[in-house]
Order: sequence, then C-alpha cells, then structure tokens
Amino acid sequence: MAKEPAVIGVLTQPAPPTWWQTNRHKVFLTLGLIGGFYLGTHSSNAAPQHDQPRPAHTAPADTTSPSR
Repeated sequence: MAKEPAVIGVLTQPAPPTWWQTNRHKVFLTLGLIGGFYLGTHSSNAAPQHDQPRPAHTAPADTTSPSR
C-alpha cells in the first residue's frame, strides 16, 4: 500500500490588500491627468496671444485733398 502524503503546512487566506494596492492606479491616473493638463496649458512653446492694438480715437478727416 502507498503512503498518504504528509501535511507540511496549513494554508491560510492571504491578508487583504492595503489601500495603496487597491487604489494606486486611480492615484497615478489622477496625477497623470493633472500633470498633462498643466504641461498642456503652461507650455513655453505656445505663441503668446496679444490683443491687436486699437486707436484711442478715430483719425481726423483728410483736409489736404482738393475741394474742387
């Protein structure tokens, strides 16, 4: 007759995952989105947007043209 296998250890249930192990992908996603938004909106290669200068008043009528 064959011998029965010997029990070497006792199987236990593993410890539940920590908060970090459960949520690290969410933390990295949030940080990546915030960092990407910051880099996208604060890029130094972006052309500066300036308003076109406008005259403070209208130009006077031309008085040098001949009236005849």
